[in-house]
Amino acid sequence: MSRFVRPSKYRHVYPNVAKKEACYENVKVSNNAWDTNLISANGTYISINWNASGGGAFAVLPIHRPGKLPDIYPLCRGHTAAVLDTALNPFEDNVVASASDDGTIGLWKIEDCNYDQLEWSDKERERNGGVKDFEPLARISGGGRKVGQVVWHPTASNVLAAATADHMVKLFDVSHASTACSSPSIALRGFTDTIQSLDWDWSGTTLIATSRDRKIRTFDPRQGERPVQIADSHGGIKGARVIWCGDKDRAISTGFSKMSDRQMFLWDTKNLASGPLKQITLDASSGIIMPFWSDNNIVFLAGKGDGNIRYYELEKDELHYLTESKSSEPQRGLTFVPRRFLNTEENEIAKAYKITGTTIQPVSFCVPRKAESFQSDIFPPAPSNVASLTARDFFEGKRGKRMMVSLETGERVQSSGSVPEATVAKSTAPEAQTCLGDFASNPTPTPIATTTATASATSNGTPTPTPTTTTTTTTTTNNNNNNNNNNNNDNNDSGAQVEDLKKQIEKLRRAVEERDTQIRHLEQENETLKTNQEKVREALLNSL
Repeated sequence: MSRFVRPSKYRHVYPNVAKKEACYENVKVSNNAWDTNLISANGTYISINWNASGGGAFAVLPIHRPGKLPDIYPLCRGHTAAVLDTALNPFEDNVVASASDDGTIGLWKIEDCNYDQLEWSDKERERNGGVKDFEPLARISGGGRKVGQVVWHPTASNVLAAATADHMVKLFDVSHASTACSSPSIALRGFTDTIQSLDWDWSGTTLIATSRDRKIRTFDPRQGERPVQIADSHGGIKGARVIWCGDKDRAISTGFSKMSDRQMFLWDTKNLASGPLKQITLDASSGIIMPFWSDNNIVFLAGKGDGNIRYYELEKDELHYLTESKSSEPQRGLTFVPRRFLNTEENEIAKAYKITGTTIQPVSFCVPRKAESFQSDIFPPAPSNVASLTARDFFEGKRGKRMMVSLETGERVQSSGSVPEATVAKSTAPEAQTCLGDFASNPTPTPIATTTATASATSNGTPTPTPTTTTTTTTTTNNNNNNNNNNNNDNNDSGAQVEDLKKQIEKLRRAVEERDTQIRHLEQENETLKTNQEKVREALLNSL
């Protein structure tokens, strides 16, 4: 048999779709046409782009609260246009970053106590002024018309990469979210069209990205803002994606050919110019392919509008087709949870959350084994929630290994990455910027006229008359006093202007809060009317 069929531990991996009571229903997914996964998840929360009026919003659903969502749900509001992408922090499970069409990035901290309001009765909700939304910790300007994607750094805490509409990938230090500056620490350039996807390598030293200009690029932020490598990618301009293959120097991209066939390419990230190592034509469907990597050397492919999820195994630079998860319900978006949240007792090697219509379905991928002991051959160590670097370390040029955890014991284990730990490289990042800037003290004015006159008199050998010296000194002193008075007046005027600006900003902030509150009340009334209409319609149908 081995002569004809390649042996694999994952040949018979099967999907286990959760029952209805474990799904999340009445989910109002955004209808925005921007190409992202629409959903992000970890073992604690699910974030999803929400279809909301009155500006952009997204919802964060606690994993332990499945079932039908209420019509009025607490949302994360703070953007003035549609939310295009969200990303959960790999080191802090309750911190979320959002990218919006308004050109800003939002940082949010989710507290479980905020979901207690879901248990309120109608009277309690009315008494408390309705459902309370989440407020952002900070909003950061992306510097363009829109921010399309956000990706957290895999080894450094509080480092966020954002793809902006001005064809740049900007790296932000969000360590101090409440005072986060709008200027990025590093801006990666060289794109000539819209950025479609980006991903970090295993240790976070190199970033790879695809663009609408049909190119694939890699960047090393420590070597400069320009790409290290550029190569021609998929021939079609529609929806190219790219992911890094774990701790390997390989990457997988998906996209379309010039004839609109869906493709998958395997790349050697050290030599993009040589072209893809492997090219696979998948089919001729029109849905964009979303690729996801598992450290079992498996890549999952899910097409938007498809009902199926295919998976391939990477071995010796060959992508071997395993099987597929078939479903009659097409998916609009998909995400996989980090491997440290897997259920090893059920031999679950991957877990996804799939958007179908107004429902989010959990889907587990399991290996059919009956052994009761831990299966170490299918559960390699997983990335932990501990960062090996701080944001400051990263922007100073330091490198760190991925912190790993055993899925059997939960203990920290040695990383398999090949990057040397804490090796300092030459940093090309500009000096750290502060939000208010540094003010240098003005030097004390010097009596230039007196010095010049004295020097001239001394050089001519003529003694300086005492009255003249006294007059000059007195005049200089008066000028200094006048300058000091003028400086004091200028400082007073500047202080008054600053106070006026602060008052105006506070006034505008209150006006925005009042507007948002009014919009939220109108939305709640609208949702209530819709609910009542549905009840009346059902009552009429039942009475017929």
